[in-house]
Amino acid sequence: MSFFIFLMSLPLWILFDKSTSNFQYLFKIEWISQFNLNFYLGLDGISLFFIILTTFLIPICMLISYEIINKNIKEYFILYFILEFCLIISFSVLDLLIFYIFFESVLIPMFLIIGIWGSRERKIKASYLFFLYTLAGSLFMFIAIIHLFLTVGTTDYQILYYSNFNFSYEKLYFLAFFLSFAVKVPMLPFHVWLPEAHVEAPTAGSVLLAGILLKLGSYGMIRFLVPLFPKATIYFTPYILVLCLISIVYASLTAIRQTDLKRIIAYASVAHMNFIILGIFSLTIQGLEGSIIQMISHGLVSSGLFFSIGCLYDRYHTRFINYYGGLAHTMPIFCIALFIYVLANMSIPGSSSFVGEILILTGVFEDNTTTAIFATIGMFLGGVYSLLFYNRICYGNIQNIYLKIYYDLTYREFLIHLILIANIFLLGLYPKIFESCMHESVSKILIHIDFSYFY
Repeated sequence: MSFFIFLMSLPLWILFDKSTSNFQYLFKIEWISQFNLNFYLGLDGISLFFIILTTFLIPICMLISYEIINKNIKEYFILYFILEFCLIISFSVLDLLIFYIFFESVLIPMFLIIGIWGSRERKIKASYLFFLYTLAGSLFMFIAIIHLFLTVGTTDYQILYYSNFNFSYEKLYFLAFFLSFAVKVPMLPFHVWLPEAHVEAPTAGSVLLAGILLKLGSYGMIRFLVPLFPKATIYFTPYILVLCLISIVYASLTAIRQTDLKRIIAYASVAHMNFIILGIFSLTIQGLEGSIIQMISHGLVSSGLFFSIGCLYDRYHTRFINYYGGLAHTMPIFCIALFIYVLANMSIPGSSSFVGEILILTGVFEDNTTTAIFATIGMFLGGVYSLLFYNRICYGNIQNIYLKIYYDLTYREFLIHLILIANIFLLGLYPKIFESCMHESVSKILIHIDFSYFY
């Protein structure tokens, strides 16, 4: 069923008109007429690939869960379908209030997935931390949406897009939306919930969390924050760039010091997501397009890394990095797959991450050379923790006799790795098929910012 949904989403890409920045496949139903509220959906070159990424990763998550989840199986898969529905609506909705409803609805199935099917005794605490932390941050956006409705008389995105707000109010709106999205990304100091959620979530839950859910925050910034509040965006950009740099360096250094495999990748995700925000707030075509490509890439690479950790946990039931070492002797195919993910995480040429990071750095250099130099330090630290991570798992002599007991990848695991790796190189070697769809939509946002700022 989930694979069928993925196949149904592909015509959206195949039939997409690349020559226009207008929304396509529009669908509108009147909801509450007296308040001018509508269930309004549409896709442009920005939202298109997040729909594809969602429908692509959901069947991967279900394949990962096959033979691993052994309690309440029906309920478990139903939650994934509910989550998929909420994510698709979140990425395609063109009404702020409806967006908020589905933006928050995502929390409920993920809360249950972590709390019921999590891997350790702290899963209840982690699920509550995830739910309450992200819900609390989003309340500010809800207040701002209500005030926007009372001020403008609608929450329709396309009407608000051309509205001109008082600058003082616009700054408050911006801060409210930014706080909500920053918690989801997450940015420092709102990142506390992410490592806990990843450590306690089942493998498929971690794949979904890193692969798609974190993108809700960065997508929200591109779709709503930057175009709706352009003057405030320019005003706050220097502060956000500094916060991104601090987050990148902090998360990278913290990843180096971790001993739990999932925590290492969780902090790596924080660093990569903040690099993406850096590209968004470079306010250049290269930076914005690079951020979108990097979001898709991170969805694939982080999914592969978390799945690799899941393969080890299913066999040895520990994520303590010192337990491992020398796995290249007993699981060579696994180590080859992990090596490819690690190289992609380091943005080697040919991988999807390389395209995204090069475009982001080009955009940031164009906007602020000093910021770009500090960003490259974060990239260097990313290489350090990635290589240390791989070296401690795969190289050296086997220190633990139990590592000799288990087998290499199963056919199911090999198939999942093959699918993810193939798509990582597809995006890395042929980025034009993605970039050509988003170019007009990205250009429209930047033209809108320039027009709003000068007029």
